[in-house]
Amino acid sequence: MLRTLARQSIPKLQLKGAIRVLSGNAVRFNSNNFRVNTQSHVWNYYKEGPQYVKFTNEHEWLAVHKDDSAFIGITTYAAEALGDTTFVELPEVGVTYEVGDSIGSVESVKSASEIYAPVAGEVVAVNEDLESRPQLINEDPMGGGWIAHIKLSESADAVAAKEELLDEEAYEASLSEH
Repeated sequence: MLRTLARQSIPKLQLKGAIRVLSGNAVRFNSNNFRVNTQSHVWNYYKEGPQYVKFTNEHEWLAVHKDDSAFIGITTYAAEALGDTTFVELPEVGVTYEVGDSIGSVESVKSASEIYAPVAGEVVAVNEDLESRPQLINEDPMGGGWIAHIKLSESADAVAAKEELLDEEAYEASLSEH
């Protein structure tokens, strides 16, 4: 943001005021914490974003991409219900799972919970960051806390039509029933 402001033809007085207001953020903006790792597995999907996101009644989310692959994780609701995550058991890369198969688990100070495959497919990558930083599940469950990336056994269009997968509105409604 600061670089954008500096490039615009803003009178010096306004720019100086903007820098003063934003100066607290300048250090954070330039830190390594906010730089995208272009070597990461997720980078290929970062700009494009998913075609759609679906949810399960077991509180998993599924972000489906146009190459018939999907990222899987647990929802914010599930992460909050579990409490502070202490360990994440990840699925094995190269293994094909069917709908409903256990693909791993999340352990917390409160309990442990299985993660179920919301769709059938082969695991092509796992979030290895969770091995050393399981708290990512709590910090960003629907982003940096993703668990697995799978190649779908069927097309993204076929997955979108599955009645057992909920859109955001239906998932939110199911939460209000609890």
